[in-house]
Amino acid sequence: MSETQEIAAPSEAQANPLLKPWQTPFETPPFAEIQPEHFLPAFEQAFADHAAEIAAITHDPAAPDFANTITALERSGKLLSKVAAVFYDLVSANSNPAILEIDKEVSPRMARHWNPIMMNAVLFGRIAMLHENRNKLGLTGEQMRLLERTYTNFRRAGAGLDEAAKARKAEINERLAHLGTSFSHHLLGDEQEWFMELGEDDRAGLPDSFVAAAKAAAEERGMAGKAIVTLSRSSVEPFLKSSARRDLREKVYRAFTARGDNRNANDNNETIVEILALREESAKILGFPTYAAYRLEDSMAKTPDAVRSLLERVWKPARARALADRDEMQALIVEEGGNFALAPWDWRYYAEKLRQRKADFDDAAIKPYLVLDHMIEAAFDCATRLFGVTFAERKDIPVWHPDVRVWEVKDRDGRHKALFYGDYFARPSKRSGAWMTSLRDQQKLDGQIAPLVINVCNFAKGADGQPSLLSPDDARTLFHEFGHGLHGMLSDVTYPSLSGTSVFTDFVELPSQLYEHWQEQPQVLRQFARHYQTGEPLPDDLLKRFLAARKFNQGFATVEFVSSALLDLEFHTQPAAASRDVAAFEKAELEKIGMPAEIAMRHRPTQFGHIFSGDHYASGYYSYMWSEVMDADAFGAFEEAGDIFDPATAKRLHDDIYSSGGSRDPEEAYVAFRGRDPEPDALLRRRGLLETPKAA
Repeated sequence: MSETQEIAAPSEAQANPLLKPWQTPFETPPFAEIQPEHFLPAFEQAFADHAAEIAAITHDPAAPDFANTITALERSGKLLSKVAAVFYDLVSANSNPAILEIDKEVSPRMARHWNPIMMNAVLFGRIAMLHENRNKLGLTGEQMRLLERTYTNFRRAGAGLDEAAKARKAEINERLAHLGTSFSHHLLGDEQEWFMELGEDDRAGLPDSFVAAAKAAAEERGMAGKAIVTLSRSSVEPFLKSSARRDLREKVYRAFTARGDNRNANDNNETIVEILALREESAKILGFPTYAAYRLEDSMAKTPDAVRSLLERVWKPARARALADRDEMQALIVEEGGNFALAPWDWRYYAEKLRQRKADFDDAAIKPYLVLDHMIEAAFDCATRLFGVTFAERKDIPVWHPDVRVWEVKDRDGRHKALFYGDYFARPSKRSGAWMTSLRDQQKLDGQIAPLVINVCNFAKGADGQPSLLSPDDARTLFHEFGHGLHGMLSDVTYPSLSGTSVFTDFVELPSQLYEHWQEQPQVLRQFARHYQTGEPLPDDLLKRFLAARKFNQGFATVEFVSSALLDLEFHTQPAAASRDVAAFEKAELEKIGMPAEIAMRHRPTQFGHIFSGDHYASGYYSYMWSEVMDADAFGAFEEAGDIFDPATAKRLHDDIYSSGGSRDPEEAYVAFRGRDPEPDALLRRRGLLETPKAA
């Protein structure tokens, strides 16, 4: 903040709910009181407070020690963390034009605030001195890990660069923050602007549950009495799976895959080109040949070659399986009298038909049994049986939207452990996808601070008071995000920087993907999969057919993911100049790997928010598959114990994985739990890809 700017006066601070103590249960954000105009003054105050705290650490006349440098850094920036957590929750889950305008200002301002901190030579000198003498400081294991991570983060941010390089790096960081925000806003804009109305003649093949959700989506947009398909994945994928109208499937598919690529005000092509050029320049300033080399140095994978090796190992059998499935679906089209070649908008529709024929199962049969409320109960019950935590809904906690629900989480001794917020339904103000975040992280540095953990999903809402019914993929997503949530809620560390999900990106998906396994266990489904109208449990025959069909279409699912991960890797390993024409680069890379023309990537570049809305997953989309090697192997520990809730195995899982946050090296944490390194073929076995048919 410049000297000419004024810090909020006491009267202003009193009036701004972000700048005063929260008199709410568990000191949770008072969302009803918080207005968009409160954020900029709160951020300015938070930036000023944090800058003063950093200056005090930097200029401390005492010799650096762990307490006056590392611990002091951990205690700094509390107001900034508090304000940012609330702001970014609203940006993602309940935005409006005013919030999005503020986001455009805050994102580069945030970079401008952090740049001089992370590149502060004097501060880095204190940290480096401690790091050099770390073995003489008598640190605990967690303190040693924190010192190492702090040193690494400052080094990788450019704290050791000369002044000219620092200045350019700071410019790049600020510009990238702006571009990432623009990418997100463009994507949200395209998603908000498009919908397709479904007349009575447009509903052939669509189950009642989809039509009900389409009516609820219309009502959300102020179109009561109508039914619409939106560009939310939870609307698009079931439509492509069920609609008998090939012309409408094509229309929806093309709109979905064209998000951010419509040569309109929301186009993301130029944004991508600039992001890639700046990332490459930034990596070279730091001494790395490519951005991927920079990014992966600080990961479990370590190198682009290690990532490529894993992805290519999976790609070959997945592609072969997908091509074999394609040929069977084409034969089915011919058999039905169709005179067209299978197209991408046909795949899900004919895959369902093929699954019905081969496995006597389709998603529509099980969906009435996968009621959202029951699946939430199932996720909670598994956590209770594994980790002893219990969940009780609270109606007195302020929320950012009426659909949001909150539960108090207690440990096995009945002590308060966390609050869990669930925001499950799609709406125009929410970005697409599903994610976990937090309003406050667990820590014990100054007393036990309990976390406020959030799961956000985009499920279709039931219409006219009907419950929300989930597809098997939706139910798996719910468990996936809840696995992330447990990683945050069960965290038991001292320092906030090591709390919960503060781990390597290619380790962070282990707790979430591992938790998915419990969702598809027969004993869980028998208890919680109950018909939304009759309350009858899932019939054994349908359960057996569902379990038998799980590996069906895994070639497709694997191909759409791995192709996205490989493209992410190529964007960040090849020179940025190679991808100045994003569409041409995409086409060439997909041709190079032999991408089946009938399958689209899970995320085309212009909508690939994982890697372009920010840098968290840039060169890191592979992480889901890297973690899947571990999660498939890790669940084997319960299977070997003969009990999916085996207490001894669950205790190791809690202690070594879920509660330890970033306080341990991830490889060490995994081996402590499993007793050995993960077995790579577990992933292929889980996806049914160990034996694949021969295909071109």
